[in-house]
Amino acid sequence: MAYVAVKGGEQAITNAHALLAEDRRGSPDVPEVGVDQIRAQLSLAVDRVMGEGSCYDRDLAALAIKQSRGDLPEAIFLLRAYRTTLPRFGFSVPIATEKMAVRRRVSAAFKDIPGGQVLGPTFDYTHRLLDFALAAEGGHVPEPAAMADAPLADDLPTIASVFSHEDLLEHETTALEAAEPYDLTREPMQFPATRDQRLQALARGDEGFLLSLAYSSQRGWGSTHPLCGEIRLGEVSAEFTPPELGFPIELADLTVTECTMLSEFEGSMEQPPQYARGYGLTFGHCERKAMSMAIVDRALKAAENAVDQVHPVQDEEFVLYHSDNVEASGFVQHLKLPHYVDFQASLQFVRKLRREWAEARSAKEAAE
Repeated sequence: MAYVAVKGGEQAITNAHALLAEDRRGSPDVPEVGVDQIRAQLSLAVDRVMGEGSCYDRDLAALAIKQSRGDLPEAIFLLRAYRTTLPRFGFSVPIATEKMAVRRRVSAAFKDIPGGQVLGPTFDYTHRLLDFALAAEGGHVPEPAAMADAPLADDLPTIASVFSHEDLLEHETTALEAAEPYDLTREPMQFPATRDQRLQALARGDEGFLLSLAYSSQRGWGSTHPLCGEIRLGEVSAEFTPPELGFPIELADLTVTECTMLSEFEGSMEQPPQYARGYGLTFGHCERKAMSMAIVDRALKAAENAVDQVHPVQDEEFVLYHSDNVEASGFVQHLKLPHYVDFQASLQFVRKLRREWAEARSAKEAAE
């Protein structure tokens, strides 16, 4: 039997695009969902697309979700592609999360953390039962939340300040002020990876992949079962220093989620016993991603802490090379595209092997 290429070409692709547009729109009897609705009511999906798409723009992320029919990795790909067309003005001033206008702040390690626990918006205490009221005609109007007894402090202490009097938390090393941060969007992956490169890759990494790695680490394939020192959600100011001014100006307020994970470190000849930390920071409200990122970040410190790297989550080349869902999706999905020449070569090779196998088998039977 001969295997030949399927014909169709440009017209077939045009028709495929038309069919895609029809499927995206769905039944014309149902009102079309608007970008503003996606931005407002599917905010967690929007936040994930912004974070893994490396572009903080709710309208563009909502548009990408609509265009991709809700396929979030495809939406992330669309936003990343658009991001590459944008001009680059420079690097912003590092955001000061200790000055965050907090909407949610919890610690699983300290019951009476300074500033108090702030539950904020969370699924943590819901019963995970379908709410059929949300499907009722005319929409669902939630009950207003009760007002707090007292306003939150402007600056809630961070987990680092809780340990400061005993110096029990490892100190983060900072790069020289003159050095520019590593830019993973413009520079290739390098190993051993610097901390800024590592955190960039994790921030852009696929939530599901990082969640699985974090889970594996907690279950014994990574020697890291940390405690959640702190999770905080809120708004921070993004600032930029124009060269012609020489001082920072505020560009916008960004919603971010920050997580610090704590785990015991027995110490070494150079470092005393203390708590090591893993760090996670994401755009928007993405707690599961920030927690997973922090656990994986802690596990990737194995080399610098002179710990044997025996688990996948401790291997930075494995983790960083395979965490990006845009690259992973492209590499897997390219298998759908024509590989006719490859297959013909493979087919000829397998046929040759079969002929040689048959000849060898016949020779063996004749000898017997």
